[in-house]
Amino acid sequence: MTIIDWPKEQRPRERLLEWGPAALSDAELLAIFLRVGTPGKSVMEVAMDLLQRFGSLGALCNAAQRDPTLGGGLGPAKCAQISASLELAKRAINGNLKEQSALNSTRAVGEYLKLIFAGKEHECFVALFLNMRNQLLATEEMFRGTLNHTVVYPREVVKAALRHNAASVIVAHNHPSGCPQPSAADLRLTGTLKQALELIDVELLDHVVVAGTRLYSIAHHVQS
Repeated sequence: MTIIDWPKEQRPRERLLEWGPAALSDAELLAIFLRVGTPGKSVMEVAMDLLQRFGSLGALCNAAQRDPTLGGGLGPAKCAQISASLELAKRAINGNLKEQSALNSTRAVGEYLKLIFAGKEHECFVALFLNMRNQLLATEEMFRGTLNHTVVYPREVVKAALRHNAASVIVAHNHPSGCPQPSAADLRLTGTLKQALELIDVELLDHVVVAGTRLYSIAHHVQS
């Protein structure tokens, strides 16, 4: 039985139109994106197979960005579409953060950081520069490292903050290992950055560690 033979209220596209995207499962959303199945499999079966193969929707999207020949219903064109969709989402959140306070949009900041680091197999260090209203001025990838190590120079963060005339900064880096727990070196770096930025009257609001879909806010844990 193909999806067209399903009762109308069970079809993913009709459910999305009726209830909105948040009501759909990952498999249903992926099925709408894929549009068609493969010989002998409905698009829902293909979607469920892909999710089982990669373990999660996030892992699937990350893999599609790295390798355009995943197969199983995802050819180069679909992988390119996934990459484009992620970039669209990143730019949409970026635009929202430029219009509203990042501190009032902590969830949006978290989603934005997840998108920035999606698919990266090496450590990267980024900085979000904010104005006096905590609106996003710019995002910069400051440093790029290896699988488990990045060298960060606080003076470069200070120079960038001055260049953007920032009032505050949120920094973040990823842990490709999948564990968001900060290391002792991460905590020391946070203190060093805070002191360096204070010299130019710029506040370090947070240092966030991103590991796939998980986040660790150093500022939140220090305060709690």
